[in-house]
Amino acid sequence: MSLIRLEHITRLYQMGGETIHALRDVSLEVQRGEYVAIMGPSGSGKSTLMNLLGCLDTPTAGAYELNGTNVSDLNDNQLAEIRNREIGFIFQTFNLLPRADALRNVELPLIYSGMNSRDRRHAALEVLGSVGLADRIHHKPNEMSGGQRQRVAIARALVNSPSIILADEPTGNLDSKTGEEIMALLRILSEKGNTIFVVTHEEEVARHARRIIRIRDGLIASDDAVKKAEAGA
Repeated sequence: MSLIRLEHITRLYQMGGETIHALRDVSLEVQRGEYVAIMGPSGSGKSTLMNLLGCLDTPTAGAYELNGTNVSDLNDNQLAEIRNREIGFIFQTFNLLPRADALRNVELPLIYSGMNSRDRRHAALEVLGSVGLADRIHHKPNEMSGGQRQRVAIARALVNSPSIILADEPTGNLDSKTGEEIMALLRILSEKGNTIFVVTHEEEVARHARRIIRIRDGLIASDDAVKKAEAGA
């Protein structure tokens, strides 16, 4: 069974008297453990597709099945539960709590899920160690570099063992060297079996993935495997 199945997804928005066709009859399947890049110019529909995959939005028509659950018609509370359980988010702007240290930031999804304090501390410490931040657990975001802040964000995305990791322009606020380090970390996570989506407009970032889906005018313009040599394997 596919981890993700989109069937004939359409998303319309009303802007004044105009109807915007953000996505048009999009069908897509993704298997567990895939590493997928989603690319497209501004206004292409890639952000809408990302929001649908992340259960931040629902389709106007069509069906979205995630890990065996049809999420197309869920209400806001049900979608929030799915997001907390199934999806880890990594944002370009990190979206960390500025007054909380790395440990507290990573614990946050576990607080929402109701895990007790001892277990969530253990889980957060373990995942912070896995991204190379065992010595930064009590540092606040303003005491860390951009690359370290993004590693905290990655640890937070991983801590609930989600079905998919959704990274939105994860290197957008980083210098090229640090960006390469973050992409190398995502590649390691992929090799460990995590299912990863990277939304990007940068070709060099997309080539780290194993599959590139290009969106244009609300349609899938192409869906291709990346050659291993290109992906740096």
